[in-house]
Amino acid sequence: MLADPPPANLAGPRIGANPDAIPGLVWAFRLHQDGRAEALPIDAPIEPSRDGRLWLHLNLTDARTRAWLGSAHIPQLARDLVLSNDNFQQIHTIDNCVYGVFSDLVRSIDAPTEETGFLRFAMTERLLISGRHQALCAVDATRRVLEGGHRVETVAALLEKIVEEVADTMDRIADKIGSEIDVIEERVLAGESKSDMRGSLGRLRRTCVRLHRQLAGLRVLFHRLEQKNTDNLGPALRLQAAKLTQRLDGLDHDIVELRERSRLLEEEMRFKLEEESNRHLHALSVVTMMLLPPTLVTGIFGMNTKGLPLTDVDSGFLVAAGLLIGSSLLAYLIMRRLGIVK
Repeated sequence: MLADPPPANLAGPRIGANPDAIPGLVWAFRLHQDGRAEALPIDAPIEPSRDGRLWLHLNLTDARTRAWLGSAHIPQLARDLVLSNDNFQQIHTIDNCVYGVFSDLVRSIDAPTEETGFLRFAMTERLLISGRHQALCAVDATRRVLEGGHRVETVAALLEKIVEEVADTMDRIADKIGSEIDVIEERVLAGESKSDMRGSLGRLRRTCVRLHRQLAGLRVLFHRLEQKNTDNLGPALRLQAAKLTQRLDGLDHDIVELRERSRLLEEEMRFKLEEESNRHLHALSVVTMMLLPPTLVTGIFGMNTKGLPLTDVDSGFLVAAGLLIGSSLLAYLIMRRLGIVK
């Protein structure tokens, strides 16, 4: 197994030795011994030091970045995974290195989207290299809290913070979904059942399914890590897997409850629509049954045959009209007696 290199070679021979900046570097931080994070310029060489650790976040769509990673001093297996296109969540440990892939929500200019992206990382005791193909929410939120003064003692604590930001982003989305479901539920209880409500519920339920799928993968990831033997890792690389799984389990439980609420509301709206359709069909059936006897009467008097009654009577039309009304009234009374009409 490859051991951690000395600090002077943390990120490969190009750091400090080459005046060019690291290609594809999105941002970089130096984590000092007191936990304070110092933002580093991305357009200048990054000098390693013995009193701090580095976080390098890279854009993996840049071909030059992939070439630079080929010379980074991280284990070959970790390098291969960071450079791979694997789209399933995983985490691995070898001597003095933790590496893997976990999902995050893609970030638009001002808000998270429902699209899932993947963060790839390789972590040693003094270096965290992370990379992505699309802008992600959790790493950007972590960058902002570090700039705001949040302190992290180890690179493992930094990775834990990224995972916590993934959970926080989903938590905020879950709160928004819960509020929207509350509004729809109030409208359903008030007797509304419009098609736009069904469309909104379908969208919310689809979002819950996606979040649950992503959280389920993360939960399995850290449950497995919790069960692994990590004695071969230094203290600075040991993630608090139990703490993370507890947070993810609780959040996933909330997401599942929201999914079930949306499903039950969809069923209730469907029942209401069915009841309304049944009422309309019942009214149509009553009208049809009331019109059948008059239709029979008009059919009889409309036959062109000899011996048709009332043809020679001056008030024949009035009598026929009375028969029409009387037959409808008789049909109504029969239906009322049978309980069809209340």
